Amino acid sequence: MRMTRTSRSSSGFVQSSDRPMTDINSLTEASLPPASLIICSRDRPKLLAETIESVLRGDEVPTELIIIDQSDVPHPALASLKSGRSCEIRYLWTHSAGLSRARNTGIAAARHAILAIIDDDMFVEPAWFGSLIRALLNSGERAVVTGRVLPTAPEVPGGFVPTFMPSEVRAVYEGRIGTDVLAGGHMAAYRSILDAVGGFDERLGAGADFPAADDNDLGFRLLEAGYRIIYAPEAVLYHRAWRGKGQYMAARWSYGRGKGGYYSKYLSYKDLYMLRRMVWDILHRVFRFPFLVWLDPRRACGDLVYIAGILSGTTRWAWTQLKISHGATEAQR
Repeated sequence: MRMTRTSRSSSGFVQSSDRPMTDINSLTEASLPPASLIICSRDRPKLLAETIESVLRGDEVPTELIIIDQSDVPHPALASLKSGRSCEIRYLWTHSAGLSRARNTGIAAARHAILAIIDDDMFVEPAWFGSLIRALLNSGERAVVTGRVLPTAPEVPGGFVPTFMPSEVRAVYEGRIGTDVLAGGHMAAYRSILDAVGGFDERLGAGADFPAADDNDLGFRLLEAGYRIIYAPEAVLYHRAWRGKGQYMAARWSYGRGKGGYYSKYLSYKDLYMLRRMVWDILHRVFRFPFLVWLDPRRACGDLVYIAGILSGTTRWAWTQLKISHGATEAQR
């Protein structure tokens, strides 16, 4: 892994209400190649609309913005959105469930070779899109780029952000690095790379039986296939802290269960790499618990719930695969 120091962005976070809608048409379009931005959502139309508005207020915009909506019912207001800029908005409502399935649907629907993906509860810096795509162009066709994710101030009492990536240091990741660095909710890649590794595993991710770690899995497969993951801190977006404190433990359970499924997918007595990672993920939380319980009780309890989720997810994945294997054996008789 190679790292070089970069400076922090000098631009402050600009919320959508800070720039008038009339400014959109006066922004200068830069010479980026055609690119598709994919945003997947389910039953969060307000958050989604505000994310889209934030993107369209940027200094540069994607050639097309694809909305994959898995909501119970379609949202006509989203379907009729127009950008007023050189960005086509395509709204695709689907009966399917699961974030990974939605992202794969968006990848298949995209018309361009360069793809970007973000979540539906983000605000972006004005320079974000151009910074992300240029980082990908500068990294070559065997790289995937992810960027900085900062939390907003809580929007509700006890509001929190499940994950964020605040580092200001550019990094290049190759091979087995002992951790997970790709943020599925903030990434850019060439379609050819995603196709080569099979896209997102639809058994993982929000809405699936193993409701997290879909990006961990994709990142691992990319690195195993010899691709690089580039962390570009100049590409900055903000993850909104809209989840209330009552949702914290459920989020930790979901993340743990998804992580357990991810670990179990690669467990093998012939290759102990993922087993060692899983053991360390559990043990370092056990070791820090006596100290953390005094400093941050909620986080300490969240660690215990996360560990329970890992064990549940690992067991469930192994049991599911055993049933599939047994069913295949019976079918051959």
